Amino acid sequence: MTRPIITAAQMRTAEEQAIARGTTVETLMERAGASLAEAAFRFAGPVETLVLCGPGNNGGDGYVAARHLARLGVPVRVAALAEPATDAARWARGQWDGPVEEWSHAKPAPMVLDCLFGTGLKRGLEEAVLARFLELTGAAELTVACDLPSGVEADSGACLSPVPQADLTVTFGALKPAHRLMPAMAYMGRVVLADIGVGVVNAWHEIGEPELPPLDPAGHKYSRGLVHALAGKMPGAIALAAKAAARAGAGYVRVSTSRAIDGLPAAVVQTDTAVINDPRIGCLLVGPGMGDIPQVLTLALTSYAPKVLDADALGQLGEPERLKGQDAIITPHAGEFVKLFGTLPGSKAEQALEAARQSGAVVVYKGPDTLVAAPDGRLGLAPPAPAWLASAGTGDVLAGMIAALRARGMPAFEAACGAVWLHGRAAERAGPGMIADDLVDAL
Repeated sequence: MTRPIITAAQMRTAEEQAIARGTTVETLMERAGASLAEAAFRFAGPVETLVLCGPGNNGGDGYVAARHLARLGVPVRVAALAEPATDAARWARGQWDGPVEEWSHAKPAPMVLDCLFGTGLKRGLEEAVLARFLELTGAAELTVACDLPSGVEADSGACLSPVPQADLTVTFGALKPAHRLMPAMAYMGRVVLADIGVGVVNAWHEIGEPELPPLDPAGHKYSRGLVHALAGKMPGAIALAAKAAARAGAGYVRVSTSRAIDGLPAAVVQTDTAVINDPRIGCLLVGPGMGDIPQVLTLALTSYAPKVLDADALGQLGEPERLKGQDAIITPHAGEFVKLFGTLPGSKAEQALEAARQSGAVVVYKGPDTLVAAPDGRLGLAPPAPAWLASAGTGDVLAGMIAALRARGMPAFEAACGAVWLHGRAAERAGPGMIADDLVDAL
């Protein structure tokens, strides 16, 4: 199941619509604060807690959370950065019957609830506030963030000032882009989504476990999906991609190569012909290990088959418009993305969507915060994947996986999202000593 992702403005609209239907701001705040308290209690137990409350509604959530934690028997204290500045926050402060400590004199606690600033933050914390904030979170054993760690810009994932590392982030209604965009994603810890009764509809989502096509008891190798890969100068890369395609469930994997490639399983067929318009091909794969042989890419673009373009194919492409009508999935990392599309404005999410619009292709914008963008505006943001994926050949493995799922009949966007999710989970199983060959084995 996927979790929706919305911008700060969309969240405000969703809240306004809920209020128009009869839900009060105070009710939404009560639900959010209660959810924050429950998540923190389940995460840490009855640990002495200091709740840091800002002047806005994020601070209001904190006062509600403090009240609910106290009811659960948790020793809890509140420190206020400033007096509440909204009606709802003043209501929440009035419901808290415990003391409120001065910001400058608050004593540290084993757990801190960061309820200073939420999705509306547009500038960094003031120097004195930041220094005290980092002091209190630095002295804690656990930090739980309300909606977002303070200092994070919700839509871009930018860190507007230094951000303390949260162990748990509890957000409401929907994830925000910053939960799954770097650099902010690295500071979130575990991200929990609480339902507070706000209806959310959006074309953006967190990529979740895919629904893979079932195997047909009456099927055969071609109906299960034929991946045809085009080799180039570096055989190791296409070998990784081909093996990954086979392990990701393609019924038949074939590689066009002018010379035998060592290390390929016997089940992967090597051929010295490039029959790229074979109607049985479910997906064509080009780019891994291609090198500076533009004829290989030119040949691939004459095929009617769906295709995955990776690595050197992207460098040789030249203009994104060449992908129009190609039923293509492209998999650029940041350097390849800029070379192909130039420096596009906006956040990484906005850049990926614009690239998909310009090219007509599904764009897998790789990195520690991998995104999958479709020309129709759909966007999938990957959950965190292990840092040890950043090693040679793992991108070739991903390209082969995408080609396999596409050949098996999954639509392009769903195939790309499914492969990205499986890629991260396979890396978790492979472990930190992993190389790309191990990643294939973990599939």
